[in-house]
Amino acid sequence: MIAGVGTTWYTWLEQGRDVRPSVEVLSALCQALRLDGAEQRHLFTLAGRQQPERRRIVQTKVEGPLLHMLQSLVLQPAYVVGPRWDVLAWNDAAVAIFGDYGQLEGDARNILHGVFTDPHRRHLLVDWEQLARATLAAFRAESAKYTGDPDFERLIALMMRSSPEFREWWPQRDVVHRLSGLKHLRHPIAGAMTFEHMSLSIDDGSDMRLIVYTPLAEQNSVAKLRKLLEAQTAERRSA
Repeated sequence: MIAGVGTTWYTWLEQGRDVRPSVEVLSALCQALRLDGAEQRHLFTLAGRQQPERRRIVQTKVEGPLLHMLQSLVLQPAYVVGPRWDVLAWNDAAVAIFGDYGQLEGDARNILHGVFTDPHRRHLLVDWEQLARATLAAFRAESAKYTGDPDFERLIALMMRSSPEFREWWPQRDVVHRLSGLKHLRHPIAGAMTFEHMSLSIDDGSDMRLIVYTPLAEQNSVAKLRKLLEAQTAERRSA
């Protein structure tokens, strides 16, 4: 079964029988089968249903309780991403580990773009290929909600031009819905570090997510992060 529907139902739909699936079932099928825009339109036409309007990206701003929570995570590198995985806000610990997002502009502040095109990020991630594949698959799952959105299509087109790995892996249509777990990093100053990674949905209709990295005792990651933050603070004071 796919999306809660048996194979007989698919056969009847293809034969043009009056099975009258709901819009919700059809939308679930589109995601489960990873249909592109044209394929989705065809499925809704076969079923005799009106395709719902596509979701559009809503410009989001990180403020209030979410911003306060982000800034309170002193020893946990964290950042907030929007629907397209653009980094919208970050804390000091994230700067210490991943670099200053404030120095980046436009698509360079996008997580997918960074993983595939930033040499610093490629060196930082010990298991780069495994994590890059998982990142791409998770992005595909998220982007299904925004099929046809011009901002998503522009980003995908940019990635196809910019990264040979993305260009090779994107047509494989792999999908995952979870990116949490251990992350082994190779920091240029602190050396080997291990973090537990979590992605938390913000329940306000914005499709924003809070991404949190918790340092583990393994490889003295907590102590190393403290030293990085102390050096970062001292550098700011001397500037």
